[in-house]
Amino acid sequence: MDELGAFPAYTFRTQERNGKPFILDEVRRKWVRLTPEEWVRQHLLRALAGLGYPPGLTAVEKGFDFHGRTWRADVAVFDRYQTPLLLAECKAPDVSITESTFDQIARYNAVIHSPNLLVTNGHVLYFGIVDAGDVRFLDAIPPYADSLFGR
Repeated sequence: MDELGAFPAYTFRTQERNGKPFILDEVRRKWVRLTPEEWVRQHLLRALAGLGYPPGLTAVEKGFDFHGRTWRADVAVFDRYQTPLLLAECKAPDVSITESTFDQIARYNAVIHSPNLLVTNGHVLYFGIVDAGDVRFLDAIPPYADSLFGR
C-alpha cells in the first residue's frame, strides 16, 4: 500500500495468509486483515504513540450502543480514569472526508463525550477540540501530555 501524506512513513509488520494481507496491530496485539481503512488506522495509531498517547489507554474499534445498535469507533483514547480524551474516525484513502464523516463522529460523540475529535483518510487529517458544542480545529495533533489533556 502507498504511504499516506498526513503521516510520516512507518515500517509495519505484515504477512500474507491464504493470499490476503495482514498487519500486526500493536495496540490490539493481534494480526488483522490489512484493508485500506486499516492501513490508515495503523498509521494513526503509530502517530498517536509517537505523540505519547499510551497504547494501554487506547481502544481500537471500540464498541458502544447508540439507539439500540452497536457502533464501533475506530480509535478512542482515554485518560487513566477511563474518561474519553480523543475519538477518531478513519476512512480509506480513496474516501473523501465530507460533512457526513463529521456527522458520523458527532453521532458517536453524543454517546462517548470526548473533548477531542479526529477524522482522517490518511491524506488529510482534521483534529478538533469540542467547546460548548462548537469545534475549534487545530493544525496538528497535540501531544498526549499537552495541557489540553491535563486532568
